[in-house]
Amino acid sequence: MGPSDAKDHPAAASPPESPEEDPSHMPAHTCEPHAVDRDVPGAVRRVLEGLLAERTERAAALDPVFAGDLAERVARFALDGGKLMRPRFVWWALRACGGGAAEAEAALRVGAALELIQTCALVHDDVMDRSRLRRGRLALHADVAAQYADVTEPAHGERFGEAAAILAGDLALAWADDIVAATRATPAAEHAVRGLWSIMRTEMVAGQYLDIQGQATSSRSLARAIRAACLKSALYSVERPLALGAALAGADAARTRTLCSVGRCVGMAFQLRDDLGDVFGGPGHVGKPTGGDIRAGKPTYLVAVAQARAEAADDRRALAVLRHSLGRADLPEHRLTEVRDVLDRTGARDIVEAKIDRLVAQGLRHLDSAPLEAEGRRRLRELLHTTVGLPSPPPSSGAHGPADGVPVSLLLGAVEGAAR
Repeated sequence: MGPSDAKDHPAAASPPESPEEDPSHMPAHTCEPHAVDRDVPGAVRRVLEGLLAERTERAAALDPVFAGDLAERVARFALDGGKLMRPRFVWWALRACGGGAAEAEAALRVGAALELIQTCALVHDDVMDRSRLRRGRLALHADVAAQYADVTEPAHGERFGEAAAILAGDLALAWADDIVAATRATPAAEHAVRGLWSIMRTEMVAGQYLDIQGQATSSRSLARAIRAACLKSALYSVERPLALGAALAGADAARTRTLCSVGRCVGMAFQLRDDLGDVFGGPGHVGKPTGGDIRAGKPTYLVAVAQARAEAADDRRALAVLRHSLGRADLPEHRLTEVRDVLDRTGARDIVEAKIDRLVAQGLRHLDSAPLEAEGRRRLRELLHTTVGLPSPPPSSGAHGPADGVPVSLLLGAVEGAAR
């Protein structure tokens, strides 16, 4: 995970863009580390609210229609409903590596920027997946189309909504980049953060492309499923936020490597849990219909394992269900139930659950081996459990996985390869 030149984010200092960008105008309590410790999401939201208020005001000065239709929608999306998981990883990695008051404001700003890049990813993802719902409400592209339904033809209105959402995602990404570019830290930390940021953005696009390429080609390769999941989600959801927090704290190479190992394990477990939740439901998928990955034909690891197990057992019925169901946008609920049955009957669901447990256990062993501040380590441990939907720590011992698909060691090898 070597540093990038990040030429689009020069390290030279520049004056703040506005009072909202100036640390001297931030409320004192916002950046007091122990106050932030008590409510990291609240502190990040306050910073994000200030940054977005300034940007929506600029948008209104440019054009009120642009501001109302796009800028304000991006701001509402970024502020409404997210769990702020990535900013919390940044913060607790910073604290675990000894960061404090001097780095607090930079960490909150980087966390705010991560929420905006997440906004970009989700808005674009809904367009690519043709998903009409997000967080129990209309997705951004569907919301724009509904706003103009009375003045556009249905087909044109739908296309207009998708185009608007692409621009909204681009705007969120531009704002995220601006925030990172204007964030001040030590020269070494600024260089490291911008390098990580540059790498992370490219990884996200690469993973998303592998995802849609797998849909288009009906790829069911285990190795490709792992690589796409790693690039699209695992790296930027856990490992890169941990690395960003460590960089802001000025952590040494050994601590940074260990935190990245934690992130690789738990980040992959997070994506596997997300794949399970999409098919079988769960707390992380409230407000969004289940079965979206099946209907879109996404090349998930869960489906790839089911396919491989069915082929090995010459289970023609299971193979027929998968063949006739994956990628079918109009798949009825009773056919989705048949897919769930195949995922259970082939053992794919149990295999993925076991992989999650082993990946988390291995990640926690890495965490325990690092020379970290005690409170930061404890809070990271809690956050890691929450991220993968485990209410209590898994056992610290256990094998690295039988030959039931891909062993944990190979999963991590694929993740490490994707991170290079």
